[in-house]
Amino acid sequence: MAELTYRDAVARAIAQEMARDPDVIFFGEDVAKAGGVFKATVGLLEQFGPKRVRDCPISEQAILGAAMGAAMTGLKPIAEIMFSDFLAVCFDYVANEFPKSRYMTAGQVKCPLVVRTGNGAGSRFGAQHSQSVENWCMMIPGLKVVAPSTPRDVIGLLAAAVRDPDPVIFFEHKSLYAVKGEVPDGEIVDTLGTAKIVRSGRDATVLALALMVPRALAAAEILAAEHGIEVEVIDVRSLVPLDMQTILGSVGRTHRLFTVEENPRLCGWGAEIVSIAVEEAFYDLDGPPVRITTPHIPLPAADTLEDIVLPTPARIVETIRRALGS
Repeated sequence: MAELTYRDAVARAIAQEMARDPDVIFFGEDVAKAGGVFKATVGLLEQFGPKRVRDCPISEQAILGAAMGAAMTGLKPIAEIMFSDFLAVCFDYVANEFPKSRYMTAGQVKCPLVVRTGNGAGSRFGAQHSQSVENWCMMIPGLKVVAPSTPRDVIGLLAAAVRDPDPVIFFEHKSLYAVKGEVPDGEIVDTLGTAKIVRSGRDATVLALALMVPRALAAAEILAAEHGIEVEVIDVRSLVPLDMQTILGSVGRTHRLFTVEENPRLCGWGAEIVSIAVEEAFYDLDGPPVRITTPHIPLPAADTLEDIVLPTPARIVETIRRALGS
């Protein structure tokens, strides 16, 4: 058992898969010699050489075009888009090319690739470098969408993504890169489409993703210690496939549902989960589901304003207390 940072877990996960399979290649802007702008890929160039770990020009379209071509011809590329906001620059590949290649060729062409990207706010990069955009990709049929919250899950879920026959968009939260966690020795491989109950509780189910998971856990501890409210916290981990079995099972026990989302409020991932829960577990609910989100505004440039718009443990506590009438 070792303690790794989230960023070190990224490098370990990529190294694990490259060592296992010579068809896995890795490229993106500044990922080789510089070890990544977030230092999440340090050492990979030295370990695997310039043929398998490559720096690319500043062109998101070129990076994803090369990834698609490599995947279609038998390789298993991991491509990095430095900031998830820049998926907008190459969205044709994400929305129209990757996810539809297998369907449009009747299964003759597969596109087994992973797009890693730094997602989310809290690191003071402003409105065009700090968005949480996993909901952009969740809506596209044919993509799988993953957002881990711990170093251990980074390794297990990235390994599963690399081994998956479909394209996977892998969101790494920038504000988690320095967070440490225990990681088992040896190979780690997880299963896409599985949520994880990270805290048990009887009074409400709280769903969270990426940076919102530790914030939800912090809120849960305050609710228990100061208000006697025991909430069950679920790390959703994977938006596509979505583990509604775990989520609905929890709602059936607690009878209340809250989502904690970094997305802007309109069309966030929690809206989809809430709609499914209302359709499939309406009579298990003792009150309306509640979404705790970022307002539908561009992320502010000012540090204090950025902190205010993101869901915080204090806001989570107050929202749950108010909804439960405590």
